[in-house]
Amino acid sequence: MTDRSDLASTELDPVIHAQARLRVVSALSVLRDDDRITFPQLQESLRMTAGNLSVHLRKLEDAGYVEVTKTHHGRTPATLVRLTRRGRLAFDDYTAALRALLDPQEKP
Repeated sequence: MTDRSDLASTELDPVIHAQARLRVVSALSVLRDDDRITFPQLQESLRMTAGNLSVHLRKLEDAGYVEVTKTHHGRTPATLVRLTRRGRLAFDDYTAALRALLDPQEKP
């Protein structure tokens, strides 16, 4: 049996824990380390408005979890998004903490 104080010390990253940001990080985590997705592709896959996605990407970018790159393909502007190494580690920590909360008898 796990001591309740162990559970109390398990914290979920508040930057990732917000539902929309969790969806964003989850979607980006399936990409390979150096892969990027375009903003419209991410927006469509998550079914989020551009404004809502932008707000959450900014919060994740401020935490160093995502990298947003603005570039051009020819004359067309493009915004590319990827999960940073720090973001990938934070997501791994988040999922481990969540597993610990859901199954306190399982040891990491």
